[in-house]
Amino acid sequence: MSRPAVAALLSFLIPGLGQIYNREVLRGLFWLIITPALWIGSAGFFGWIVHLISAATAFHRAELQEGRPRPTRLDWRSL
Repeated sequence: MSRPAVAALLSFLIPGLGQIYNREVLRGLFWLIITPALWIGSAGFFGWIVHLISAATAFHRAELQEGRPRPTRLDWRSL
């Protein structure tokens, strides 16, 4: 399993864990705090959205750390 996939899986299981795996502790702590707050504050609606964004962010940041080129525009098929 590639490093970006591991980061995404960890962040999907526990938001922020993938960022911490990528050695971005402050980002990880941010996701660990904001995701439960949005789960509770919005009765789950925004929690799901932020949960998925956390996993996608961990994946893309791990790709950048490996030196993979960043897409020039946002392509939802790459998430």
